Amino acid sequence: MMSKVISFQIPKSQKEFIRFQEDRGAHFYDKLHQHPQLQLTLILEGKGQFLSGDYVGRFQSGDVFFLGENVPHVFRSDPEYFQSESELIVAGNTVFFDFQALGNAVLEVEELNSLQKFRAMTGSCFQVKGEVLGELSKILTEFSTFQGLERFLFGITLFTFLDSANAELIPLNQSSPNLNERDGTRMNQVMQFLLENRFQAINLDQAAEKANLSKEAFCRFFKLRTGKTFTQYLQQLRIAEAQKLLIETDLGVAEIAFRVGYENLSYFNRSFKKQNKLSPRGFRMAQREGR
Repeated sequence: MMSKVISFQIPKSQKEFIRFQEDRGAHFYDKLHQHPQLQLTLILEGKGQFLSGDYVGRFQSGDVFFLGENVPHVFRSDPEYFQSESELIVAGNTVFFDFQALGNAVLEVEELNSLQKFRAMTGSCFQVKGEVLGELSKILTEFSTFQGLERFLFGITLFTFLDSANAELIPLNQSSPNLNERDGTRMNQVMQFLLENRFQAINLDQAAEKANLSKEAFCRFFKLRTGKTFTQYLQQLRIAEAQKLLIETDLGVAEIAFRVGYENLSYFNRSFKKQNKLSPRGFRMAQREGR
């Protein structure tokens, strides 16, 4: 039975501006969810696909992501992390910021006015790069040692780094609507189906059935919430896995195409080049030369 996870609530008191969370385990939380708190996450260990709105990309150790309020998202660990015999682990540190706990202070206290720009990022997610990445990572790594006023000060320091000229906030998603509980539960069911079966021969009828919608209604529902058709999104998931295999293995292109769900090599090559501007072989060479 699929639980209703879209209205994910961070366990906290109503008066807590900052909440720190350490994720340790076999894999990251694998359900699509959103919450009203802003989120800054450092991936310490593990890799997989990061999905939000129309964005399908990869995450790995050392990455830092910043999410505005109510961003539907999931850090989906790679398939090998879900294997029963796997000894792989993941680790991540996250700071959540609840501006509701500050009341009107962000508007009324002049020193806090600059935080308003971050509240305006509702529905958007970013990958953090630039010269500040090292400083952000250091604070996030040590955040569990901070308490009380020190925790508040270092929380504000994180925003100071994000607001500096040396920070690069790279926008990832173009479409990330705030989902109500019913649509969120439905979208999560579809996403779980896609993620668990993305390398198999699945079709639109099966996805529509998971959403309990007619095929026509499902097409409208899915594109409104991801900015892409079902087929386009499925291809993104498969191409993202192909990128991983091209970088991490010496498998031939034909074998990779088959593993990620393509039965036609020419179609795989066209789809890959359309998304990456490079052929699979060209992508592999570029990645290895850039190491």
